[in-house]
Amino acid sequence: MSQPVTRFDQLPRYVRVRSEPDATFVEFDFAIGYPDLFVELVLPRAAFASFCEQNRVQHMDAQMANAIDADMEKWRYGESRGQAD
Repeated sequence: MSQPVTRFDQLPRYVRVRSEPDATFVEFDFAIGYPDLFVELVLPRAAFASFCEQNRVQHMDAQMANAIDADMEKWRYGESRGQAD
């Protein structure tokens, strides 16, 4: 049996803002389908707002961001820094 295929335009889109709230430019991570596979982008505030609206993004919450950071550390260092042997 084959799995139903999700169309590309139906995949969830994620944004994680990295810049300070009052910054002129918004630095952010943008992912499609998988929040841990992202590109880093920079846009002026108005363009960022339009980008988010057009892509119907989900803003990552702290829990999702922390999980992604922990997974990235695991891949980079072989284990989470919080792990003890």
